[in-house]
Amino acid sequence: MAVSLSKGQKVDLTKTNPGLSKVVVGLGWDTNKYDGGHDFDLDSSVFLLADNGKVASDSDFIFYNNPSGGNGAVVHTGDNRTGAGDGDDEQVNVDLSNVPANVQRITFTITIHDAETRSQNFGQVSNAYARIFNEESGEELIRFDLGEDFSIETAIVVGELYRHNGEWKFSAIGSGYQGGLAALATDFGLQVG
Repeated sequence: MAVSLSKGQKVDLTKTNPGLSKVVVGLGWDTNKYDGGHDFDLDSSVFLLADNGKVASDSDFIFYNNPSGGNGAVVHTGDNRTGAGDGDDEQVNVDLSNVPANVQRITFTITIHDAETRSQNFGQVSNAYARIFNEESGEELIRFDLGEDFSIETAIVVGELYRHNGEWKFSAIGSGYQGGLAALATDFGLQVG
């Protein structure tokens, strides 16, 4: 039975699931109908962060154009351009046992592609969630439903896996950003431009 989290909560992942190493982080969303005339393209991205909360290099930013990072320990399975249908819209495979030692946090985000040009924001997105399941058994371990807290934001930090006393935990963050992916990337130490 999955642990259902609220914003701000933290939960053990590996301590309560001994031997767990390969997990999948599934991200999903629905878009509301509106008359803007543009399709929505939401993207999940992952930042591998060191102790200082920054990426060590561009290769620690994982998204559809750089789908693998952390020496192959973190793999984005691909871009879903519509978000149509049930289930996860995008997934990231994480091999916790092989994440490089300098990576302290694996941060998961969702952004709206070209949001400014298309006049789109997360106020037009519903049912956004993140879930973590065991890759081998398919068992869902953690679920975080983001709720409808966003209006003008164009990026969300969903949550993060992080190291704590030799174990991995998950933190449900649910923070919205204006400025889309560029704002997130800058905060996490990437040179944008």
